[in-house]
Amino acid sequence: MTSGSLRQAAESARNKASDVINTARGNGAAMANDVIHTPLMRAALPFINGGISGMVATTVIQPVDMVKVRIQLAGEGTSTGPRPTPLSVTRQIIASGKVLDLYTGLSAGLLRQAVYTTARLGFFDTFMGSLATRAKAQGREIGFADRATAGLTAGGIAAMIGNPADLALIRMQSDGLKPLAERKNYKSVIDALGSIAKSEGIGALWAGAAPTVVRAMALNFGQLAFFSEAKVQLKKNTDMSSRAQTLSASAIAGFFASFFSLPFDFVKTRLQKQQKGPDGKLPYKGMIDCFAKVAKQEGLLRFYRGFGTYYVRIAPHAMVTLIVADYLGWITK
Repeated sequence: MTSGSLRQAAESARNKASDVINTARGNGAAMANDVIHTPLMRAALPFINGGISGMVATTVIQPVDMVKVRIQLAGEGTSTGPRPTPLSVTRQIIASGKVLDLYTGLSAGLLRQAVYTTARLGFFDTFMGSLATRAKAQGREIGFADRATAGLTAGGIAAMIGNPADLALIRMQSDGLKPLAERKNYKSVIDALGSIAKSEGIGALWAGAAPTVVRAMALNFGQLAFFSEAKVQLKKNTDMSSRAQTLSASAIAGFFASFFSLPFDFVKTRLQKQQKGPDGKLPYKGMIDCFAKVAKQEGLLRFYRGFGTYYVRIAPHAMVTLIVADYLGWITK
């Protein structure tokens, strides 16, 4: 066989291999597309996309959340004393350990997002779909009231499901504030959940559930309802690009989510952190008692302590979550 024939044979073999690979790729893409468009997968996608987007956002924002929790727990029971700042708290955390201490509780944060954000974004999209269908049947466009209803309902359901992971996150983040002899030194979120259930009972995993649910409803009302409404209004009234609309709408949503939810987040943190004292009693009997005691002992403005840090945590988290969710929704259309 001549060298020319060998070259032709090699070229032919290469072309056939390329055709086989391209066919396989095409079949694989078609199969993936078929799977994505099955009724079961279409129903599950909002939940899957929501969980993934929330976990990505939490990984980015976790250090800010750690600082926010430490600020809320500082000066408990008194209205005087030094006012911690995000910078001073960050310095203290790093000085007492290492930079990675800012990521304390990340496993709990990821579990919380896998449960909570999966549920809240999934339910929100599902409820919005149903409300949009109802609005169309009534001959009208879906409005802010519909978005608010979907956000409040989705937030409440998701918060109740995700409370144990949220509790574990708070316990892990506040553990470093205790004297060395009293620290639990949780190894992971599973260790924290097991330890709390064993020492305090299964029901303790839902400590602070009431303010957690109210906080989630307030946060989702501010975040999802205002995001959806702001995006519609920006599209109607501005010439912004789609990306700029998403960024602007998420920043607006972040502010309202922070404003409405911070007092409940503050009380939730206090209730989830509390443990029985030497007299066997808890500092707070419940959400109302905590609101009353903090207002009396520490002042009403204490509920908004750390608003800047909270906003810096909520707004980027909302932006990353909503941008990733939008992108995942686009590629899985």
